[in-house]
Amino acid sequence: MREIVSLARDLIRFDTTSSERAAAEYVAERLAGAGFDPVYLEPEPGRGNVIVRLEGEDPGRGALLVHGHLDVVPADAADWSVPPFEGEIRDGYLWGRGAIDMKHMVAMSLAVATRFKRDGVRPPRDVVFAFLADEENGGINGAGWLVEHHPELFDGVTEAISEVGGFSYTVRDGVRAYLVETAEKGAMWLRLKVRGTAGHGSMVHTDSAVAKLVAALTRLERHRFPVTLTPPVREFLEGVAELTGVPFDPDDPEAAVARLGSLSRMIGATLRDTANATMLRAGDTPNVVPWAAEATVDGRMLPGRERAFERELAAVLGPGVEMDFDTLPPVQTTFDGRLVDAMADAVAAEDPGSRLLPYMLSAGTDAKSFQRLGIRHFGFAPLRLPPELDFTALFHGVDERVTLDGLEFGERVLERLLRTC
Repeated sequence: MREIVSLARDLIRFDTTSSERAAAEYVAERLAGAGFDPVYLEPEPGRGNVIVRLEGEDPGRGALLVHGHLDVVPADAADWSVPPFEGEIRDGYLWGRGAIDMKHMVAMSLAVATRFKRDGVRPPRDVVFAFLADEENGGINGAGWLVEHHPELFDGVTEAISEVGGFSYTVRDGVRAYLVETAEKGAMWLRLKVRGTAGHGSMVHTDSAVAKLVAALTRLERHRFPVTLTPPVREFLEGVAELTGVPFDPDDPEAAVARLGSLSRMIGATLRDTANATMLRAGDTPNVVPWAAEATVDGRMLPGRERAFERELAAVLGPGVEMDFDTLPPVQTTFDGRLVDAMADAVAAEDPGSRLLPYMLSAGTDAKSFQRLGIRHFGFAPLRLPPELDFTALFHGVDERVTLDGLEFGERVLERLLRTC
């Protein structure tokens, strides 16, 4: 079994739903065995982070951060075709929770870092490798905590790569584009509360907190935020148009997105802000109308839309809905520079005739924390995917898996990139 497959399989076998310690210790041991002196930090018991720095030929150049998170979202084994934490190999795939979100990139980074250290390879500039906790919860015990309490670990870092990008999209037969994340929507997690009049469930009620909250959420569900064509989305759709020969009409971007197949789910969500109710809570017993009802809403807004999004939400929800929220900012950079050129060269060496395209991620990553240090971020975790695979459905989905060929391809591309970055 190839080392990269073995590493990814080992990592999947650690259930890191609520604790990364075992996986982090495994990573630290591998790094130490190659000659690194890993920094291991736990903001809270069990939430492990590992950081090492590989010295480059020119320490005066800005360093590159390569980061990946060790934690995963829960997986109910009853829903899966295979046990989600056994790392089963079947039909040319490695199956398991975290296979693409994002233990494949963790394995690739670990493989390249240890090989470079053992072989005495010095990349063009310093490379910081960070294996992080708690990304799925906003990095409270991972990237966010490290940026707040140990920014010195990232001294001199000017650019970073991580999830979600570098994966292929088959535009037409034999022609692949590799998507590089240059932007991601901001996040606003809202806590809504509506108050009403409590009373016996058998009576007639005209001031029900539950009914008022449901009405507000129904208005939100039916509302559509305005289509806003941002630079990375425009660049992506124009690039696809060039590769397919199908013209792109900037006045009707939704038509272009509709032609993207399964990718339209993710790209479509970057045409506008979104807000989806995710949690509800009201009452303690079936025969009491409660005095209050609460809901949680996952809001995502485009860069530059933060204030407008907040105002529009308040208007749609209406009076009487108390609104409290936490936010994580959008991320955005331009698609240019020496690092982008190195990405393109590394991919082209393994997949001649392919092309890199920028895009915006509808979700969020640890880039939101690292941008506080002025670090320019790109989503680039390289994978060549079979055209029939619905890749975006695997994120937090059932039967998450990654092709063995894709893992090996990604490792080769990452190694090429870090030798030339």
